Amino acid sequence: MPRLSQWYVRLALIHFLLGFTVGGLMLANKGIPFHPALWGWLPIHIELLLIGWMVQLTMGVAFWIMPRYWVPPRRGNETGARVAIVLLNAGVWLVITGSLIWPQSWLVLLGRLSEVGAGLTFAWHIWPRVVGREG
Repeated sequence: MPRLSQWYVRLALIHFLLGFTVGGLMLANKGIPFHPALWGWLPIHIELLLIGWMVQLTMGVAFWIMPRYWVPPRRGNETGARVAIVLLNAGVWLVITGSLIWPQSWLVLLGRLSEVGAGLTFAWHIWPRVVGREG
């Protein structure tokens, strides 16, 4: 597995751990109410698991498993994938920070734009590798 895929997967697992921790706290709060404001963390729980874990894990595996070129560099110019991992994680944390401060914050919008930018940048990187193999 290439080093960049390892980083995608490691960061995805960190988001998985944080997302399930927040979800566990919310579930425990449902049984034994200890903090009523904890239900306000539902968007954070969703962000961590949907974007931080699922999307990032998918990108990491896609970077690893998509067809490679026959000559080095085998995965092409990795700049797009490197920019995408930074934009995706920055976007997740901007959305989380904005959700904690105020749900209609400009940080949430900036985070969403960063996540869209990550998706577009990753697609720009991976698109040339989507090829058929005859034979």
